[in-house]
Amino acid sequence: MSNWTADELGAGYEKQTIPLGVDPDGEGTIEATLVRRTPPSTVDAVVLYVHGFSDYFFQEELADFFTDRGFAFYALDLRKCGRARHDGQTGHYVSDLALYDAELDKALAIIRSETGEKPVVLAAHSTGGLILPLWLDRLNKINPSHPAGGVAAAGVVGLILNSPWFDLQGKPSARSFGTWLIAATARVRPKSVIKLPATDAYGTSLHVSAHGEWEFNTAFKPLNGFPVTYGWLTAIRKGHARLHKGLDIGVPSLVLRSSKSYFARSWSTEVDGADAVLDVKQIAQWAGCLGGSVTSIPITGARHDVFISKDEPRKAAYDAVDGWLRQTSLLRS
Repeated sequence: MSNWTADELGAGYEKQTIPLGVDPDGEGTIEATLVRRTPPSTVDAVVLYVHGFSDYFFQEELADFFTDRGFAFYALDLRKCGRARHDGQTGHYVSDLALYDAELDKALAIIRSETGEKPVVLAAHSTGGLILPLWLDRLNKINPSHPAGGVAAAGVVGLILNSPWFDLQGKPSARSFGTWLIAATARVRPKSVIKLPATDAYGTSLHVSAHGEWEFNTAFKPLNGFPVTYGWLTAIRKGHARLHKGLDIGVPSLVLRSSKSYFARSWSTEVDGADAVLDVKQIAQWAGCLGGSVTSIPITGARHDVFISKDEPRKAAYDAVDGWLRQTSLLRS
């Protein structure tokens, strides 16, 4: 393809704009951005990574991990996220998670045009870890023409989820009456911001300007996150409800999470060794809803993004992925 240009990550990374036309949510022309790392000399398989909320792709170490093992690595910044967001657009806003099928389908088509019949492993973090299973479940239902059925036609062979958002954290009332109230408000004021307690605990635990070790673009990934809107959270809750009924994603999956959660409004050392965003018990509870073969592994001392944790849990997370890839024969010996 001739549409690749230099990416902000520098040498070894390129990006390509994926036009998506007019935004069905009424915010002008939209696009997604596909990023690729220079592939290894011999490509055995492919990885496509999708970020979470208030996030984008910047994890070069993750790309290195896969390319060192013979994978071509791609990452997708979804519409209104990271590299793909335009001025005036509501960060990360979407009224229905199924709308993301457009960029996921197009990204996969680009990848397969470049890599042929190489098997594709999907990977995702947090909200991306909800979006991808729902997409795969739909692929299994709307692609009957392939003799192998479902995701086999798309070449997808596995799914790796890093602290996926499987349920709404907090009090039970938030998951019942609170969800109903949010949905009712979304019908009249979908892009209004939900007033939530301010917190920068997780963001400051990561960035080198505060308490962390990682460099990233804080315009793309603000330390205190993007505002949460009624319409977006309603779309998330509908996705949760669909997941909880049980999916059939059609491929084996690996679900990684921290061993504990710790919620705080400001940074402390405890934030560095726990999931400060999601309830890890919920991740464990709902992992079985993916369908098929599910391997669920807690990582002691991991952050919300297990791949940008401190050294020891980060190594444990990568070891878990390596072991799962070998166990499922998705990685050559």
